Amino acid sequence: MIETQINNTIDRPLISYAKIELKKDTMQYKVLIFNIKLTFNKMYKPIYFFVLLQQNQAFMEFSPSKFNSFLFFKLPSAFWCGVRVKTLSEQQCVVTVKHRWFNQNPFKSMYFAVQAMAAELTTGALVIMKIKKSGKNISMLVANNTSSFSKKATGRITFTCNDGHLIDNAIVKTITTGEGQTIWMKSIGVNEKEEQVSELNFEWSIKLK
Repeated sequence: MIETQINNTIDRPLISYAKIELKKDTMQYKVLIFNIKLTFNKMYKPIYFFVLLQQNQAFMEFSPSKFNSFLFFKLPSAFWCGVRVKTLSEQQCVVTVKHRWFNQNPFKSMYFAVQAMAAELTTGALVIMKIKKSGKNISMLVANNTSSFSKKATGRITFTCNDGHLIDNAIVKTITTGEGQTIWMKSIGVNEKEEQVSELNFEWSIKLK
């Protein structure tokens, strides 16, 4: 009933003097519907609540805490290994992961695959954010990667990617030409003493669907 009423009135100003309109294909409309369902329907089962939460996350403003929630649902292996986004901006993403029993290798340091997950996330988070903000349906995929490990990864390792500016041009090109674009992005991992332990590079392929 509530959703039907909104569907019938949502294209008209909700506050007449401000002349605010919420159209059905906008982010604000979808978030409004989500919040109404949570407010007025108390009988939703818990599993449906989490489905709605996942849908709503796609329309939320990006932040480290919200992106870590995304990890729990979409990249559970990284989440349980302790990979966490610490900062996320237009140009930079910082991810940390702490060496512990769950993510160790036989040599008492962090398993290289865990480092790769954290490093890839610093680049992938930037790509996801830029694509979402473009408002276009763009696919993304890692096409290639290279890595080097210079020191045992123990303690808390911090991975940083500063290549956000490289994505903007590629997105514009794939939107205007319809052709796939590739971007090489670098992530550096350092330990608590600011010593570099690894460097990983990822080639992201993006294309307008």
